[in-house]
Amino acid sequence: MCQYSSEDGFANDWHLVHLGSRAVGGAGLIFTEATAVSPEGRISPGDLGIWKDEHLDGLRRITRFIDRQGGVAGIQLAHAGRKASHQIPWAGNDLIPADHPDGWERVAPSAVPFKAGTVAPTELDDAGLAKVRADFKAAAQRAAEAGFRVVEIHAAHGYLLHEFLSPLSNHRTDAYGGSFDNRVRLVLEIVDAVKTVWPADLPLFVRISATDWTDGGWTIDDSVALAKLLNEKGVDVVDCSTGGNVPQASIPVGPGYQVAFAERIRAEAGIATGAVGLITSPEQAEAILAGGQADLVLLAREFLRNPYFPMQAAQTLGAGHAWPVQYIRGKQR
Repeated sequence: MCQYSSEDGFANDWHLVHLGSRAVGGAGLIFTEATAVSPEGRISPGDLGIWKDEHLDGLRRITRFIDRQGGVAGIQLAHAGRKASHQIPWAGNDLIPADHPDGWERVAPSAVPFKAGTVAPTELDDAGLAKVRADFKAAAQRAAEAGFRVVEIHAAHGYLLHEFLSPLSNHRTDAYGGSFDNRVRLVLEIVDAVKTVWPADLPLFVRISATDWTDGGWTIDDSVALAKLLNEKGVDVVDCSTGGNVPQASIPVGPGYQVAFAERIRAEAGIATGAVGLITSPEQAEAILAGGQADLVLLAREFLRNPYFPMQAAQTLGAGHAWPVQYIRGKQR
């Protein structure tokens, strides 16, 4: 979950305590927020970043602490594409013009704005595409140096890579637009680039939006086809979210509303999946795993409400769980 609490991409005490408290609470895998692979790839000026070596010391503090708690530190590598250069949510969340001191030029597969009536992003040319590939590769190498043990390529929620996947945002007529094979090309190239520097014995995730929830957009059938290609390339887990690419999508939000997508991709693509989306109770999470709908359950907003969810879930389900010695006095009422 984005914290919008960084300056120039640097991790600070807020990020350490925020992520560290989830490790103390017993989470097995703790992901950073969407971490920008370049300055122009930030959603807002407050985004976490990993586009320069100077970012690594602050990130190492976090990975070391998570490791000491028995957790696994993961990082989500992202580029916001046409959804970049926005104010932080509590400051209005409005688009920041490129000529504003706090703004920058946005890039995308096509010059199609996210919201009608706003300034269109710049269509990426060959040099821009090469930079994006190089930025993801360099970020993955830095992630390994910083001590992360899982890396996730963010290709969901209407950010740059999702924009390439979806016909709603990708109107290109070159090798990166038009057909399914062309629209998935950049994602697959970035997977290849990341794998050249990411340790082979550490997991690689890809996060997708399994559907745009909009006619003419990216579909679950497309997601299954992409997941098969990702499986062939050695991706370990597809993290199955949905939506985010068009503001007018009609999404039937409810408990576990995205789990069926993880289940279908797991069954038809033969790849491990992560389920997300209004999973809020131990019993619900356990049923997803026990029923073979997904291999992992990933929590976001529930962890904002309760960083100690795993410890409490273990008690609720009668499972053994080693509490931090500092907290044992709170185990029994």
